[in-house]
Amino acid sequence: MEKFDIIIVGGGAAGFFAAINTAQMNPNLSVVILERGNAVLSKVKISGGGRCNVTHAEFIPNELVTYYPRGEKELKGPFHSFMTGDTMAWFEERGIPLKIEEDGRVFPVSNSSQTIIDCFLKETNKFGIEIKKNHSVRSINQLTDGWQVDTTKAVFECNKLLVATGSNPKIWNVLKTLGHTIVPAVPSLFTFNINDTRLKSIPGVVAQNVHIQVLGTNLSSEGPLLVTHSGLSAPAILKLSAYGAIELAKLNYKFKIQINFIQQDSASCLQFLGNQKLESAKKLIRKTPLFSIPKRLWEQLVEASKIEQNLRWAEVTKIQLQELVKQLTSAVFEVDGKSTFKEEFVTAGGLDLKEINFKTYESKHFKNLFFAGEILNIDGVTGGFNFQNAWTGAYIAAQELSK
Repeated sequence: MEKFDIIIVGGGAAGFFAAINTAQMNPNLSVVILERGNAVLSKVKISGGGRCNVTHAEFIPNELVTYYPRGEKELKGPFHSFMTGDTMAWFEERGIPLKIEEDGRVFPVSNSSQTIIDCFLKETNKFGIEIKKNHSVRSINQLTDGWQVDTTKAVFECNKLLVATGSNPKIWNVLKTLGHTIVPAVPSLFTFNINDTRLKSIPGVVAQNVHIQVLGTNLSSEGPLLVTHSGLSAPAILKLSAYGAIELAKLNYKFKIQINFIQQDSASCLQFLGNQKLESAKKLIRKTPLFSIPKRLWEQLVEASKIEQNLRWAEVTKIQLQELVKQLTSAVFEVDGKSTFKEEFVTAGGLDLKEINFKTYESKHFKNLFFAGEILNIDGVTGGFNFQNAWTGAYIAAQELSK
């Protein structure tokens, strides 16, 4: 039986951040990280396409919370204590320069997630934090003066315990056994599988600013849209998948979406096309992309409007123009399933937020039991928001763990 002051269950972003900050705030404490696998920080490794999108350049707490489909209300207080600017300062103080990209995402200047991993490993070594791999947790039990954690390899005791295992159903079941409530998990942040002739031949095409509505629901979003080999992706889709995670799961990921590619109503679009008919009479419709629509996408929408390849603007009929308006402002696509966004698997669901004290990230049911990261029923849209949730919760919990 080994005894530590602090046990951190989970060798991911939140676990390491909590361990390092706890040990820094109180170097006299013995801190150990228990990781179920044989590698730590594996999600950090693949995040942001291997570059690690550490946070997002939104510096106003009340604005930052709006990027969390679940957790918006609960994160307001924590973000006033530790948020984006604090995260950036934390890494830069440790010799990791960061950069803000055009879309607001924040990456290490090195463009390598290994930089972040090396920083964490250096800090754990500096503070004498033990890392025990291949210790899968079997049970967690409350003692009179602390906690007992049974793993596949050993039994540990501690005064204070933080669980930061992400979306791990096994740990959720352990917490259920203790008496905590778990909100059932469903995928968030996924792309849409669509088999449609309009998209088949144009993977890689990006429409910059579209409006998407899930028909039969109140779900909608705006932003860039990417045509992929299997359907549609990019922020407009990912936002829909995050905010609609529960509703789309109930639909078994089979539903219809309506896309307005030009963010205009049908009447103004028809008027514009009518003017085009006069101004570009001799030009081929197929070769005259309008509204900043990518050429290849324009060609597909024109073809779907039953407009022949060699038809000129002067020759187009009113019915054909109306059909083109429909394709541009209200094109309907049938979604048949989902795919994971890159290798980043995020879920909606987890520990019920009503059971957490967000001033300390301590359980309301059990003293000296803390949580941070995606183990909680909090998830953000893509762009560094899930990591920011992890850093904030881990830092605030560390303030209590170190006392």
